[in-house]
Amino acid sequence: MSGSHAVLQDDSRLSRADRLFLRFESILNLVGGVVIFLLVLLATTNVLGRWIFTLPISGYIDWVEQAMAFFAFLGIAYTQREGGHIRMDILIGHLHGRWLWFTELLSVVLMFAVTLVLIYGSYVHFLRAYQIGDSSLDINLPTWPAKLVVPFALTVLALRLLLHIWAYSRALWQGGERPVAVPLIEDAASVAAAEAESVMGEGAVDDERDRP
Repeated sequence: MSGSHAVLQDDSRLSRADRLFLRFESILNLVGGVVIFLLVLLATTNVLGRWIFTLPISGYIDWVEQAMAFFAFLGIAYTQREGGHIRMDILIGHLHGRWLWFTELLSVVLMFAVTLVLIYGSYVHFLRAYQIGDSSLDINLPTWPAKLVVPFALTVLALRLLLHIWAYSRALWQGGERPVAVPLIEDAASVAAAEAESVMGEGAVDDERDRP
């Protein structure tokens, strides 16, 4: 399955495009996190209102259903960039060099093709909901904004996959073991060091390394 990943950078156009697009993906990921935070506040208010004042929030379930699309999909491209999606790498974990980049390129191309199909289907679903005025059952919230999030987020994912196709094609052409702008699986020692650094701080980890 997927492990810890690193994304290398340099001064190439590919790396600059990767970093620029990462800013946009990070904003979308932040929006998804804010939606989750607002849902926590909404749930807390609903529980306290029901318990103290016997007055729950009207349409609470409707709001939660609409918000799910935002935090479920807005971070999907960012997760792809960071290599955070679950994947099976039992086979490709034994590949190196051009064979590895060819395999990765093939998988990303297939992902891109599937994503295009999903973009079309989800957009048609949104358009139908918008045209017929579809709404939620309780307080009649319009459903088209949440349904529009899906093709939008998948389009952002498709653009990220295009960057990965570019990166893996470049790696396949040039060879090498450490291409830029793609998530690279790190070994167990690097994963442990990164986790320790995130918990203890960089200085504490350096002190531990310097001890005899």
